[in-house]
Amino acid sequence: MPDDGQSALDREQEYVSTLYHQLDSMRKYAATRLSKVLLETGGTPQARSERESFSQLYTDDLAKYDAAENGLCFGRIDMSDDELRYVGRLGILDEANDYETLLLDWRAPMARPFYLATTAMPDGVIRRRHIRSRSRRVTAVNDEYLDLDAAQEAGRTEDSGGVGTESALLAALNAARTGHMNDIVETIQSEQDAIIRSDHKSVLVVQGGPGTGKTAVALHRAAYLLYTYRQQLAKSGVLIIGPNATFLDYIGQVLPSLGETGVLLSTIGDLYPGVRATREDSLRAAELKGSLTMVDVLKNAVRDRQLVPDETITLRFESYEVSLDRKTVTRARGRARSSRRPHNLARPIFVSSVIDSLTDQIATTIGSNVVGGSNLLSRDDIADIRDEMRSDAEVMATIGGLWPELSPQEVLVDLLASDVRLSTAAQQFAADDRAALLTSERRGFTPADAPLLDELAELLGVDDAEERERNQRQWRAQIADAQGALDILTGSAPQDLEDELDPEILMAYDLIDASQLAQRQNSGVRLTTAERAAGDRTWTYGHVIIDEAQELSEMAWRMVMRRIPNRWITVVGDVAQTGDPAGTTSWQRILEPYVARRWKLAELTVNYRTPAEIMGIAQDVLSAIDPAATVPRSVRDSGVPPWAHSVDAAALEPIVRDYVAAETGPGQTAVIVPKELSATFADLASDSVSVLTVREAKGLEFDVVFIVEPAQVLDESPRGRNDLYVALTRATQRLGVVHSRPLPTELAGLVDSDRNDAASGRSIAAGN
Repeated sequence: MPDDGQSALDREQEYVSTLYHQLDSMRKYAATRLSKVLLETGGTPQARSERESFSQLYTDDLAKYDAAENGLCFGRIDMSDDELRYVGRLGILDEANDYETLLLDWRAPMARPFYLATTAMPDGVIRRRHIRSRSRRVTAVNDEYLDLDAAQEAGRTEDSGGVGTESALLAALNAARTGHMNDIVETIQSEQDAIIRSDHKSVLVVQGGPGTGKTAVALHRAAYLLYTYRQQLAKSGVLIIGPNATFLDYIGQVLPSLGETGVLLSTIGDLYPGVRATREDSLRAAELKGSLTMVDVLKNAVRDRQLVPDETITLRFESYEVSLDRKTVTRARGRARSSRRPHNLARPIFVSSVIDSLTDQIATTIGSNVVGGSNLLSRDDIADIRDEMRSDAEVMATIGGLWPELSPQEVLVDLLASDVRLSTAAQQFAADDRAALLTSERRGFTPADAPLLDELAELLGVDDAEERERNQRQWRAQIADAQGALDILTGSAPQDLEDELDPEILMAYDLIDASQLAQRQNSGVRLTTAERAAGDRTWTYGHVIIDEAQELSEMAWRMVMRRIPNRWITVVGDVAQTGDPAGTTSWQRILEPYVARRWKLAELTVNYRTPAEIMGIAQDVLSAIDPAATVPRSVRDSGVPPWAHSVDAAALEPIVRDYVAAETGPGQTAVIVPKELSATFADLASDSVSVLTVREAKGLEFDVVFIVEPAQVLDESPRGRNDLYVALTRATQRLGVVHSRPLPTELAGLVDSDRNDAASGRSIAAGN
């Protein structure tokens, strides 16, 4: 029997209500169990560890249930064997009915036909139903018949709609933007699904033009992998790297909406723990810092801190004078360097070698003062001299000055602030390039500095012997304090009371020892995997996803690869959109040094964001970048051609402001400007209007985009055409260009705004 529209809505409402009832029961159970766990105290260290694990489990469950609240069930597939499979944000079982599946998690294999079935290959699906809801109320039901006989029985034809339609997708594409990315779990397309579920275990490159859903695919792939490889990835974590903080804020709600909260999001500039990129480099400085030549520059900078004195240094130790000459230090430096250990870890070798030489001098001096010249010092005597010399502040300060313990921040700041140090360490660079690197700033780092700090951390190493010893001393002190507390408890019990106590009655010191008591006092807040990973430079992740990966420099790739030794990476990008001079234009060139040919390319070919009218203009720019490249196929038209408005320089600012003020409808508007003009229009920014440079707009999308002075965008970067291509493809509905300088030839296809006003239905401010 074909469904009547209203009766279908009512039936789905009844079923969805059942699902929400089950969800409430699951939420109540998790909350009850969490409360019980949090109220429990004491016990063995193992019991406490188990409680922490259960606490994290129930906390994660509650977050997952809350995330699934909106749009819990969004689809149904009717199979040829009369099975009905409901698809939603998480799996729900009916515990009262032999754990029958009530709702399939969208990531489950049995849910896959919801995304893949077509009229040509229905995969056993007769009908696909899209269920839309608001809060807990079903608001609409849309059916797609994949079986023509079933469609005819229901009175549906291709002309009347309902046979293999994409109504749900088009509705999502035409919806006004909110300023945050939404998940696409309801509308994943077949080519996207294949990438999301790919089982490739090395580097998977997702290449796609603007609007093809690369970012959405990457985020849903993260959720899918966490679902499929939960045990493996829950311990090691997943890292997602984005191009800027605005982008991370834009995508920040997607994974939580899919029930995944344990993923670390970071930019390259913030990936080095404890450092935040607060400054910007010039384009040339960023390009130089991103080149592999910097590896040798940083090695030289570290070696330059391993000094040899030009003249002999005379030191006084107790009543003796010892000499620290060039030969002694050169020999000690050679021993330390030949160990091939990082600078800080090789430092003890250097110190020991110098101390040995100075000790030998003292032993020789003492021996020369003995009648007959024989040395009466025993090995223990010589060892004592070494230990005493290590405790001598003057001696150790002098040795430390020759081979100091260094931090990455110290080395990099000193290098970039000193023309002398740069001239010595960076002889590979021309004088002009060294001048570009030179900075007077001694506070704050740039995004390009983070990979350099990471490289220096590898070159320097961390000598944590003193820290470990300090922690051991603190631990021993805590045990001693705990034992003291137990001794007080023991001593406070009256002797006659102890004599009368039943031997079966246990005292505090019978239940816990000093070590257990100290552990209990030392227990802290449990950190998530993402939180622990964020503070640990040496953390290795189970999977890494890199969005806008074409922007990463060669040094940034070295930084990322240290964090993913298993090389299981999803790389997302488009080399035609590379704007950073240090970025890449070839996946093969950047990846093969790390994974040889074990990387796989997957391409997205359909543009879901940008209307065909705008992509027609963007194609002219892309042809200027790469004549062989083709733009992805747009799935829709907007009916509004993109336009250009030429104004006098004095009228540029007021005209742009008038255009923005005229945008009163729902959605988001972006004003994309050259960097030099960003401050001019900064006050336009609001909840619905963003003022951005091209770099800041990467990966984002808006309903309406105004590009200001495109010729200046071209001039600001050696890859200005790439930047212009990015700017043109941010709009989902309408695009306008306002300019006082001559329009670049690549934009000759734009319609003059005077002829476009009527077609666009817009009321343009004075000056048109």
